[in-house]
Amino acid sequence: MRKTTFIHKALVVGVCTAIGFGGFMASGEATPTAQAASVSTTGSKIVSLGKHFLGRPYHFGASTSTTRNFDCSSFTKYIFKKYGVNLPRTSVAQSKVGRAVSKANLRVGDLVFFSSGARANGRNVTHVAVYAGGGKILHTYGSPGVTISNLNSGNWKRTYLKARRVL
Repeated sequence: MRKTTFIHKALVVGVCTAIGFGGFMASGEATPTAQAASVSTTGSKIVSLGKHFLGRPYHFGASTSTTRNFDCSSFTKYIFKKYGVNLPRTSVAQSKVGRAVSKANLRVGDLVFFSSGARANGRNVTHVAVYAGGGKILHTYGSPGVTISNLNSGNWKRTYLKARRVL
């Protein structure tokens, strides 16, 4: 009798689980895993596009209508726009869009913000980059222009402020 009760309960749980998942899948809603994969793919495409500009010169206040040179926010604005994400022009304005994400939960394509350079005071946003995965950021800053840097060392570790997810 005990064995029969256990088997009966296992069958009921199995059927309920199958119906629950079937109902979810029939609803047409994307699974969280599929959504994350789509966002990850877009983030990877944005980073891949950005890598095509490695070495492109940095110029503070660069126009958003050219790819001859970039400043940090014109670079992020340009590469995100190619994938349907219209960011504001400045790093300060970009730091207010999307949703906050912790450094520990960064995904490829997240925007990361810093307080570095002559205008920095440790609190205000002065620089934006794109998280490229593996602890790396893709950005443009001084020489050599568009480059990949280590988020977790040197200046970037010291001046990190926050991150935002816009995808």
